[in-house]
Amino acid sequence: MSVLLTKDAPAPGGRAERAISTSWVLVAGILLTAANLRTAVTSVGPLLEEIREGLGMSATIAGVLTTLPVLCFALLGGVTPALARRFGERKLLTAALLTMSLGLVVRSLVDSTSVFLAASALALAGGAVGNVAIPAVVKRHFPDRVGPMTTAYSTALAVGTMVTAALTVPLEQAFDGNWHLALGVWVIPALLAVVPWVLWRSPSTEAAEQAEAAAPVRKVWRSKLAWMMVAFFAMQSLIAYVMFGWLAQIMRDSGHTASQAGVMQAVFTAISIPVSLIVPSMAARMRDQRVLLVILVGLYLVGLPGMWLGRGGVQWLALVVTGVAMGTFPLILTLFGLRTRTPQGTASISAFAQSGGYLIAGSGPLLVGVLYQATGGWAAPFVMLLAAAAIALVVGLRIARPLFLEDELAAKAAQGAKAA
Repeated sequence: MSVLLTKDAPAPGGRAERAISTSWVLVAGILLTAANLRTAVTSVGPLLEEIREGLGMSATIAGVLTTLPVLCFALLGGVTPALARRFGERKLLTAALLTMSLGLVVRSLVDSTSVFLAASALALAGGAVGNVAIPAVVKRHFPDRVGPMTTAYSTALAVGTMVTAALTVPLEQAFDGNWHLALGVWVIPALLAVVPWVLWRSPSTEAAEQAEAAAPVRKVWRSKLAWMMVAFFAMQSLIAYVMFGWLAQIMRDSGHTASQAGVMQAVFTAISIPVSLIVPSMAARMRDQRVLLVILVGLYLVGLPGMWLGRGGVQWLALVVTGVAMGTFPLILTLFGLRTRTPQGTASISAFAQSGGYLIAGSGPLLVGVLYQATGGWAAPFVMLLAAAAIALVVGLRIARPLFLEDELAAKAAQGAKAA
């Protein structure tokens, strides 16, 4: 794990030891925060029926609840860079985790649909901030370790997602069917993640943040690279959220039992863990990531038809192939750091891509539901998913090239000044 530490210069006496200790506290903060980024989302899905019955929630409101994550990620992620400049990353992440904790606690105590939705939005707000802030923290404090650190935190995110999805129902059963307690228990890891940020101190970094606040990366919307990032993030997220929301139903409609479909959903989610361990480090060792991107997106183009048309062992193989293709998510997280030269550039492009991308991706599960209901089958939804994969391939070939956001914006500014 020593590769994750910053290259602090040796210092006399205890200064080097304090630097190493500080680095480990920071690593712990990043990993624990990442592990909590999806708990507010994946703890609801397994208990959605119980929540609906307990709150008297209509199907329409349940649809709002399932769409709430991407809406919060889109709307709140966009303001994260400004908040980080105003308050600093440490204070912002501390506040985000405390806000998440408050939301998790409140929604586990109420029997009101409106309060439950509001509390869920609070819990999701913390995840939205973390989505954007963590890549910038990695770029700032581990500029020569972007690949290994992205591997670490994307793996922590995948583990947290899987564990929450896997344990929420057993917890509800252990609590004698009390879904309130099963949701509320996830406040414990959220509060645990606050501890490293309270303990961590880096005065020189805080001074650097204040200096950078005067010159943030502006006019990201003028960058073609940034717009390609939006498109790629949107397409891979659309596929992901459709799979998370509809995979079990797809498998049941193809002849699997409910328990078999549940196992397939768990396997699909678990595949993201080894993939997250491999993809970021591979990408960081490459100057040009186009080959890796073509392989991953190409697996979508193979796996999705197999899941749609295949049966038995073929469908299982296609499920695994599509799960590996989901490595496009840790890949784009890595590219946020590799396609920028500064931490504020990373924060800006991360916020821009995630806000726009999640806003587009949020329509995916809804469109699938509309198409499925209108046609009575899965042909139209899978055609839509394959179209999304094709778009991801086209735009991905641009973002995988060795380009930099700051260079593109500087060139455009110079051209504007020359024209004037």
